[in-house]
Amino acid sequence: MPTLLFGILLYQAPSVLNVEAFSGTLRISLLILIFIGTFGVPALLIYYLFRSGYVRSLHLNDLADRRLPYFLTAMVYTGLTFLFAFRMQLLSTLAPEIAILLGSITVSILLVGLISLYWQISAHSVGISGVIGVLATIIAKFGETDLILDLIGLILLAGCVASARLQLNAHTPAQISAGFGLGLGVSILAVLWFI
Repeated sequence: MPTLLFGILLYQAPSVLNVEAFSGTLRISLLILIFIGTFGVPALLIYYLFRSGYVRSLHLNDLADRRLPYFLTAMVYTGLTFLFAFRMQLLSTLAPEIAILLGSITVSILLVGLISLYWQISAHSVGISGVIGVLATIIAKFGETDLILDLIGLILLAGCVASARLQLNAHTPAQISAGFGLGLGVSILAVLWFI
């Protein structure tokens, strides 16, 4: 989801991230770095945990199996956010919005991990609703009407994701609703307060 979000923003609303002067090569490099940090590394960590026996299934269906992967993923996201906020100084000066959005995603993952200590919330719902919340708030705050079709597509995709999770008996309606609420809440607040 972070790669999808930043792909949309880097290419369809670059002014929101203050990257309109960035070349196509730099934008794709940023997107690749975001993909590696938010998907590649966490996926490899989860696979390692599975192969070493720390989690029983790659599907992470059991509540006990979800805890360690979410906290490790939150640590990776924290590192990536730190990289974009403090280590890449030119980028953090020109486009601090990237680190802000990565930070809000990190907060969401950390909250999912904390909630998963006691209850199984839908991380899929958190992810897709976070992207929806960012785009909807950017449309409302900055008048980026070019993002409306993307927003409609994502809302339809969110319905498909929620339906699939229910069909697979992976979550209850309450777990999916809580995930949607968490993702929307964190993303909307991040854009309203910090961007």
